[in-house]
Amino acid sequence: MGGIKNRVQLIGRLAAKPEINRFESGKVKASFRMATNEYYKNAKGERVEETTWHNVSAWDKAASIIEKYTDKGSEIGIVGKLSSKSYDDKDGNKKYYTEVIADEVLLLGEKSTVES
Repeated sequence: MGGIKNRVQLIGRLAAKPEINRFESGKVKASFRMATNEYYKNAKGERVEETTWHNVSAWDKAASIIEKYTDKGSEIGIVGKLSSKSYDDKDGNKKYYTEVIADEVLLLGEKSTVES
């Protein structure tokens, strides 16, 4: 079971066009928010949709695929790991940030018409 520690799999839609950063080292990073939806019935028997927003980063090959083939609303699947960080804001308050670092990307839905 050692190979499944800290693994995340998500299927959802991009909230906006991914932000692409290129570094002097040649590395490429794609950052984006992704929405996933779950459905359940409440106590009254009504169907309820619950949306969860995820912060996602992808590097190099995965980032290049995201840059070339996705846009706002694109449906994708990702596999990666959770990464949590903390920092102190300007007022000295501790803030926490959790994101998924995607290392695999699966393009879903209709064929993309995004141009590079």
